[in-house]
Amino acid sequence: MDFVVEPGEGLNGEIILPGDKSISHRAIMCASLASGTSTIKGFLESEDCLATMRSFQELGVDITKEGNFLKIEGKGLYGLRKPEGILDVGNS
Repeated sequence: MDFVVEPGEGLNGEIILPGDKSISHRAIMCASLASGTSTIKGFLESEDCLATMRSFQELGVDITKEGNFLKIEGKGLYGLRKPEGILDVGNS
């Protein structure tokens, strides 16, 4: 039996992957510590990631959900405020 292998054509397309817990945490942290507006698409809305989001909101970061995106107004390295109480970070 003979097999002939010929080169295929290039792939073209788009794929949407589900959000990732580790990347979602880091995206919130980096965007919060950056100066200016960041937009995150594909944020994983798990309990741990939402706890991270709430913690940064308690530290003064404006985070809003707009459709499938999170809009984060970063405060810069020294712009975070002292929280009023204990931060509940869950298992994050």
